[in-house]
Amino acid sequence: MNKLIFNIAILAVVALTTACAEAPTQQQAAAYEALKIQRTDVQVDSRFSASVRGRQDIDILPQVSGTISEVCVTEGATVEMGDKLFVIDQVPFKAALQTAEANVKAAEAGVEIARITLNSKKELYANRVISEYELRMAENQLLSAQASLLQAEAKRTDAANSLSYTVVKAPANGVVGTIPFRVGTLVSPSMGQPLTTVSDNSEMYVYFSMNESQLLKLTRTHGSMEAAIAALPKLELQFSDGSTYEHEGKVESISGVINSSTGSVSIRASFPNPGRILLSGSSANVVMRYEEKGCIVIPCIATYELQDKTFVYKPVDGKATAQMISVSRYDGLNYIVREGLEEGDMIICEGVAMLREGAPVTIVEQGANNETKVEE
Repeated sequence: MNKLIFNIAILAVVALTTACAEAPTQQQAAAYEALKIQRTDVQVDSRFSASVRGRQDIDILPQVSGTISEVCVTEGATVEMGDKLFVIDQVPFKAALQTAEANVKAAEAGVEIARITLNSKKELYANRVISEYELRMAENQLLSAQASLLQAEAKRTDAANSLSYTVVKAPANGVVGTIPFRVGTLVSPSMGQPLTTVSDNSEMYVYFSMNESQLLKLTRTHGSMEAAIAALPKLELQFSDGSTYEHEGKVESISGVINSSTGSVSIRASFPNPGRILLSGSSANVVMRYEEKGCIVIPCIATYELQDKTFVYKPVDGKATAQMISVSRYDGLNYIVREGLEEGDMIICEGVAMLREGAPVTIVEQGANNETKVEE
């Protein structure tokens, strides 16, 4: 009996100990820094991938067939309109021109013979020696000879033009591109690859794209496309190595057609190129810098993402409450909040990754965020 009572006592102690271990404990509220939302003026940098093109890139193609007998320029050379670039073998074209000139002289002689014959026929007809039929035949022979002369002169002009085309000249001022062909290469007007390209790079065109919502915002703000172009700020150009081009550019035109596959519109800006640093075909980033007033700016560490949506935690009745927000692209430090927060709201700005919805929090208020440079 005593042994039974002892075992019951042991079981009671164990049960009491287990019950105490499993009793819920009240979760302690951790202290977190919070930021009070204020509006501020910020300088926004919008970056766009861009391609650089010469003001005009002219492909140089031969207008006659033949072998290259002379290459008169080197790659990268600066040329002016009319400068000689290539010479195509002229021997067959000179021979063709000589033949055409000889045919013109023969045709001229034929016209003169037909004219003399017609004059003789007129005298004979006046004296009633020949019939009117023979006179009309003589007149037609003169017309035929004159037509033959016109044909010969046209062929001479064509031969002269063909000879002139053997000297390939620069159609505009610019810089010579790659020259893939050398002396002795057979070329023709139907060839797929140009002899070279002459790029007018005294002023360069820089092309980039803006999405439809950005374009609508511009036009609504300024009232029209023309007014928006005039109001756009000066542009900077950043190279792939991170350096910035020393000259500023300006937007010249915005395409009136939105690309249905990308939802973007093409924009053309011009940049001066006095040192010919910008090269046609290169890529860069266009930076459009402008001031945006009355923005809500928060640090990136105060946010978290869930299923491609951005959230912050607001302290509500001592608990962390998730709030979805809409933000612009950032510079690595800050966001511009477009929707979801108002001035005076409080958000938790530390330890957000460890928080969960409804977790008890104690707030330590932080000073307002004074960052003034963000990227959209």
